[in-house]
Amino acid sequence: MCASDSTPKRGPARYIPLLVILCVALVGGFVFRDWLTFETLRQNRETLLAFRDQNFVGLAAGFVAVYVGIVAFSLPGAAVTSMTGGFLFGLIAGTALNVTAATIGACAIFLAARWGLGAYLTARLEASEGRVKRLKEGLRENEISVLFLLRLVPAVPFFVANLLPALVGVKFRNFVLTTALGIIPGAIVYTWIGVGLGEVFDRGGTPDLSLLREPHVLGPILGLCILAALPIVINTLRGRKGF
Repeated sequence: MCASDSTPKRGPARYIPLLVILCVALVGGFVFRDWLTFETLRQNRETLLAFRDQNFVGLAAGFVAVYVGIVAFSLPGAAVTSMTGGFLFGLIAGTALNVTAATIGACAIFLAARWGLGAYLTARLEASEGRVKRLKEGLRENEISVLFLLRLVPAVPFFVANLLPALVGVKFRNFVLTTALGIIPGAIVYTWIGVGLGEVFDRGGTPDLSLLREPHVLGPILGLCILAALPIVINTLRGRKGF
């Protein structure tokens, strides 16, 4: 069977999910860029805290739903939302809610991309030869390590780490596992900053995000990056030595 026979047909309907995400992301970028901000949180803090005290579960569910939508449609405000989780729910509950929402949203955009363009590209990769085939085999051998690196390296945008794996055909279970675990370090940092937002607002200040560049924050994350990269390096060296 030739490669063209094994490649899924690209019916227009398969691209609807990605087109919807793209349209919502473009519109949302203009509509929500001035809404999901620290100033909005400052203005509504008393209302949110009062509602939390009256209906903790309801606010937590609403928070998760909003965060899932932000991630699934790559809308602006994910960092502010993460800190809001810490401000409203504290470090432990806030981190748990942030990780849960971000993971669900990431899975949603992954599946949308996989169902559409990703299925076609995956089939083309499976039928490829030469250098592309070697790259594909290398990815399969180090899939979990590569996915962890995408999550841990601060320079990789979150939406890229959501879309790229879907387009190259990684296993969904590996994507879910590495997403849920790989975003925990960053989630803790953002949530921790959010826990102190109340004091910042009381002083009339603005959150200091320079903490994200401090050595005691970046150091552990870069250490995790090195650990995630070790299996890739070891497998590469073993392949070159032939054992």
